[in-house]
Amino acid sequence: MTGREKDIPPDDDLPDDLDTDETGENEDALPDEGSEPVPMPTFEAETSPLGPDARGVDVISHFVRRLPLGPGVYRMLDEEGTVLYVGKARSLKKRVTSYTRLQGQSNRIMRMIMATASMEFVTTRTETEALLLEANLIKRLRPRFNVLLRDDKSFPYILVTGDHEAPALVKHRGARRRKGSYFGPFASAGAVNRTITALQKAFLIRNCTDSYYANRSRPCLLYQIKRCAGPCTGEIDQEDYAGLVAEAKSFLSGRSQMVKKDLARQMESASETLDFERAAVYRDRLAALSHIQSHQGINPQSVEEADVFAIHEEGGQYCIQVFFFRTGQNWGNHALFPRADRSLAVAEVLESFLAQFYDDKPVPRLVLLSNEIEERTLLAAALSERAGHKVEVAVPQRGEKRELVEHAHKNAREALGRRLAETSSHARLLKGVGETFGLAATPRRIEVYDNSHIMGTNAVGGMIVAGPEGYAKGQYRKFNIRSEDLVPGDDYGMMREVLTRRFSRLLKEHADERKAAAAPAPETANPDEETTEDTSAIPAWPDLVFIDGGLGQLNAARETLTALGIEDVPLVGIAKGPDRDAGREKFFIPGKPSFMLPERDPVLYFVQRLRDEAHRFAIGTHRARRKKDIARSPLDEIAGIGPSRKRALLRHFGTAKAVSKAGIDDLMAVDGVSETVARTIYDHFHE
Repeated sequence: MTGREKDIPPDDDLPDDLDTDETGENEDALPDEGSEPVPMPTFEAETSPLGPDARGVDVISHFVRRLPLGPGVYRMLDEEGTVLYVGKARSLKKRVTSYTRLQGQSNRIMRMIMATASMEFVTTRTETEALLLEANLIKRLRPRFNVLLRDDKSFPYILVTGDHEAPALVKHRGARRRKGSYFGPFASAGAVNRTITALQKAFLIRNCTDSYYANRSRPCLLYQIKRCAGPCTGEIDQEDYAGLVAEAKSFLSGRSQMVKKDLARQMESASETLDFERAAVYRDRLAALSHIQSHQGINPQSVEEADVFAIHEEGGQYCIQVFFFRTGQNWGNHALFPRADRSLAVAEVLESFLAQFYDDKPVPRLVLLSNEIEERTLLAAALSERAGHKVEVAVPQRGEKRELVEHAHKNAREALGRRLAETSSHARLLKGVGETFGLAATPRRIEVYDNSHIMGTNAVGGMIVAGPEGYAKGQYRKFNIRSEDLVPGDDYGMMREVLTRRFSRLLKEHADERKAAAAPAPETANPDEETTEDTSAIPAWPDLVFIDGGLGQLNAARETLTALGIEDVPLVGIAKGPDRDAGREKFFIPGKPSFMLPERDPVLYFVQRLRDEAHRFAIGTHRARRKKDIARSPLDEIAGIGPSRKRALLRHFGTAKAVSKAGIDDLMAVDGVSETVARTIYDHFHE
């Protein structure tokens, strides 16, 4: 949801005596994960006949004449087809008409209007559908003039599996494709692990893998320490185990008090019948549930299930702090930093943020906000439709709920303060790097390259990226060395291959942005001046490239880029000092004498951290590849041998080496191995 700009009149204040005929083609809406696409009438406006150079009000006016009065989503595009803005409207015609008048618009809106070369439209049945589709499109297209949820963190969940006769209780992160019941989100993996441990004590549900479960002949250690009921070996029958699973689901679904009362009743019943051993079991389970609800920070008495959002703005940046409360307990909090124009009010940013946040997350029954938003009722209706149950969106004014919001706001203010301090320090370091290595401006993208291998085996190259906000881990890249002509251990050849692949792709995909690498970094914006530029954005082309190695590695890198016709990317080689001591690194720049930095120079420490991060990434990638290579069986290389036949062969012969020595008749004795397959296996090992 984008929020309505304050200086644009509401839909109801616009004229409604315009043409309303519809035309166009269908455009795919983006359904919620796991749901069926909602059929809806759609259309896309035709290309403007005003010519390729037409911009602004004239283009928008052309499209207005053919728009309906119904709800929908509109997209404003520039001359290259890049989406500038995605918005939703109760009436497309009235809403888009507001952009045909420049008088009274903010500078941001005027720049957006003047850059518009085309528009696209999707009609929806209701305004609620328009809001949900708008949030989905903003997350996918990331338009320049919208509020963007930049944090793409995948929150962890607790999953009670539904694809096994004995469901397991496991931590889950990522797409929710596995069958089962998901509970969350949690703010951190640590909170999930602690909760799972306590739930195991309370409900005795297994957390082992299905393959481990299938191969048990006696109960494991978790059964001995009373953290599992032992369904794998029949220590508990399936009906009773299903009852434990149902209790766990009820507790995680927010019915914690009901579950605790039921356990207390059963404990008292066992005591009255003098079954003290069973009563002790219920006592321990009640203690575990109490532990879950008491060990995490603030635990409200009147809020069973809610998400709490609070926003704080400072220095043109925004922080939204979200707290997750489930089953009456605090499941953690997380700070997010959306990208938004500094001219927007905090309530508009919060409103735009919420629909995007819940695009791929389960919605609780209560959402508490720190600021009143303009379309709170519409947001509640949209979230209710998505969740399948009633969702209340409230701005509490007093009581415990208000205290929760104030606590979240305090955390938002502190998180943003820390971020501003870190950003300021990081900006000074980047400026120092630019001055130290003779750059024309402060670098916005630094790339560091390193290789890792053992005697040439499992060779990989790694590239890390640092920008205005620190490491950009989403832009790290690994390169499996493919060239068969390389001599094992040829570091120079490896570096040539890595840089050739990396910069060839840059030339192919971002040739138009090449000049941007040499453009000066944006200066600190005037707080009184509006801007839509994201000063923290990282360009595609590097402003500086560090090569881990001495003069030889640097020359190999320079020759590689020259061969590609690239001579304007600054290169610096980092050679380890005498005895490989940190702090005595020597730096090489093409055409200049080598030099060292003072031992206590902050820039030196910063470059060391970049170099060490490149080491960590490259070595970690190499180890993962080596581990995978070690685990590979010779049987994996035989065409037609899948996991089932591989397991059958290993069960029959014991080892892959024994399979390699077997005759055709012996191979045919294995279940599932025909004469043709047996001959294929035999020929593979007896060429």
